[in-house]
Amino acid sequence: MAKTNTTELLEALASEIGESVYMDIAKWHLYLSNAKLHTLVAERLYPLITSNSVNEDQVLKVLQSITVKIGGGRSELPLIDFLPLQCQVTLVDILEKFQRDS
Repeated sequence: MAKTNTTELLEALASEIGESVYMDIAKWHLYLSNAKLHTLVAERLYPLITSNSVNEDQVLKVLQSITVKIGGGRSELPLIDFLPLQCQVTLVDILEKFQRDS
């Protein structure tokens, strides 16, 4: 895959993730684009698409490995702890769609 196509695909993936997936914090929905996490999440999940290995377990492992700093950096928690189940399902659906279309 050409670098331009990869860059465009990553940007499109990041955009869709950022607009569709949110963290639930005290019943507030903070979309990953607003939290500036959508690009990082897309970059970390992109290898699953290119290797045709998108599945829920793999996605959850990646989300577990991404940490979110809280309290001005005094603490860090895995991103998975902030995502409601529906957002996890949505994320897997987005990745499966990109895997099918690429």
